[in-house]
Amino acid sequence: MARLEGKITLVTGAGNPRGLGAATAQRFAEEGAFVYVTDLDEGGAKAVADAIVAAGGQAEAMAQDVTDEASWDAVFAAIEKGHGRLDVLVNNAGIAILKPLSMLEAADWKRQNEVNLDSVFYGTKRAVELMRRVGEGGSIVNMSSIAGLVGVPGCGAYAAAKSGVHMFSKVVAVECAAENIRCNSVHPGMIETAMQDVARRDNPEEFKLIVASIPMKKLGEPLDIANMNLFLASDEAKYITGAEFIVDGGVTTM
Repeated sequence: MARLEGKITLVTGAGNPRGLGAATAQRFAEEGAFVYVTDLDEGGAKAVADAIVAAGGQAEAMAQDVTDEASWDAVFAAIEKGHGRLDVLVNNAGIAILKPLSMLEAADWKRQNEVNLDSVFYGTKRAVELMRRVGEGGSIVNMSSIAGLVGVPGCGAYAAAKSGVHMFSKVVAVECAAENIRCNSVHPGMIETAMQDVARRDNPEEFKLIVASIPMKKLGEPLDIANMNLFLASDEAKYITGAEFIVDGGVTTM
């Protein structure tokens, strides 16, 4: 049997075909899940969902602004109407505005916390409420970052939000453990996404030095994160909650 056979899942921020969310949605579908693919970019979400269906999987796309509680309510209403349950939520949507403190503006701080932290609260709260009503537990995977664990220059607002995701996930895990609702955080390092294209183009020499500093001497792939998310979503991780999972090629070991 496929590892997520029959499970109803939601992956936010999954509309970029080269992103972590799309890779996660695709892996979930490959392992038998029905995947709700959401993104602020409705066209991108639909393209990812259509590709999943074309490959023989089950998926549905919805537009979603993760910073808007009404948008969350609409997504959960559709899920409950369509399937009556949610087994897995991956709070993946996020942005990065990387600036040193001297250049960081209040608007940058507010926006990153809205997208990267507030949205995790909105989604987790609704997922827990629905999982409790169904009464069969579930898995919540919150995407953090190694920037939520160690100091990374230029990541002040981003790191504050991602460290918030880290500790919030632990609190949710403790509060919900007795109901078999699991909550874990995933902490990617440098992963080969569109964001790295910009860094490689704008600062090629610095980019080379950064990659050279990774113990494994290479960037990770979105599939590396997707496979971690798959494990945490599956029953293989049924006794794991409140933990952080680092996927960074060894960066945080130093």
